[in-house]
Amino acid sequence: MNYIFIDSKDDIEIIGLVEDNSLVEIYIDEKDCRKQAGNIYRGRVVNVLPGMEAAFIDIGEGRNAYLYVKNALPKDMINNNGKINIEDIVKNGEEIIVQVLKEASESKGAKVTTHITLPGRFVVLTPFSSKINTSRKINHDEEIERLKQIGKDMQKDNMGLIFRTKAFGVEKELLIDEYNMLINIFKKIKREKNFLPCPKLIYKEMDLSHQIIRDVFSYKIHRIVLNDREKYDSLLSFQEIMFPRLEEKIFFDKDFNVFSQENIMKEIQTALERKVALKSGGYIVIDETEALTAIDVNTGKFTGSKSLEDTVVKTNLEAVEEISKQIRLRDIGGIIIIDFIDMKENKDISLVLNKLQEALSSDRNKANIIDITKLGLVELTRKKVRNSLSSRFVKKCPDCNGRGKILDRSIDKSMFIW
Repeated sequence: MNYIFIDSKDDIEIIGLVEDNSLVEIYIDEKDCRKQAGNIYRGRVVNVLPGMEAAFIDIGEGRNAYLYVKNALPKDMINNNGKINIEDIVKNGEEIIVQVLKEASESKGAKVTTHITLPGRFVVLTPFSSKINTSRKINHDEEIERLKQIGKDMQKDNMGLIFRTKAFGVEKELLIDEYNMLINIFKKIKREKNFLPCPKLIYKEMDLSHQIIRDVFSYKIHRIVLNDREKYDSLLSFQEIMFPRLEEKIFFDKDFNVFSQENIMKEIQTALERKVALKSGGYIVIDETEALTAIDVNTGKFTGSKSLEDTVVKTNLEAVEEISKQIRLRDIGGIIIIDFIDMKENKDISLVLNKLQEALSSDRNKANIIDITKLGLVELTRKKVRNSLSSRFVKKCPDCNGRGKILDRSIDKSMFIW
């Protein structure tokens, strides 16, 4: 069964997505911890750093946000071969409209862009681009052509759009209505930018539970269960705009408690562990660092029955399924390196990579397989929007400061004194 649950209590909301009775996404939203991703601000440039090709923007959220040169360039200049410096685009003290791409972390401020986008259920408005595009997950040529023609027919003021995966087969009138609604929202944002104060929040993305249902809810979701009457009424009020026929699948259950769901709690616990066991007896080890996430695959107790190569391939294929699930469940973003067990045959390598590509295709946050190195390491990237699950639950050890090792106390410290 596929379902979404929303557990609200004590100003904390836990939102989860379950597919085939297995937890695949989990989010925690604290009401006193303001989420910024998707928000649009009127900010002020406080520092331009040519050496970093970036500028720091005061958006009124404590730590300054950072704006890279490629996210500051006008869309029509991005593919310009000439060198463009950040100081040619923004100036100290200048007021600027930016949107948060990535939440702030412990060590960095939020990442922002001037390329504003407004997502709906079927359409994403891209007001600073005139292009009409479709989701890469739509691979039906006739449907792509239909959507692009609809896009041309309804386009206004040269504002571009992207048809989301859920636009497949949707009636033209619904797409036009949503596009016009997003244009009206953008016009309100443009009006707000001319009014003080600065910095100022001028558009707030809908809360996390509304976002998840907007992006995930489909005929494949059998039900949505939640225990907050106010949230239940709020979601139903958006039914005509974003969630058609929602009332048929949404259920209010005041006694629902995620902590009483044994299977879900077990999967959350696994997602917080460094080592994850495979059914065959093998296992994977996941290490998140500031620079990248490393995933190692091991045969463990699995010895197979045919040959070493057969054992290796079977372990790697099983690991692919678990790795794709853990990346999504833990919401791991940025650079990911996977060290599969060495395979000698090219056909086996291709088999595992194709399986990995297929397993990752179900992830809403698309992961891209970049290459496999000469050392046999698979490189991939996944867009980082929020901090990973572990950042919410796991803290650095005060003894080792996150290294995972401490100095052997049996060693005579005098030997380090010269």
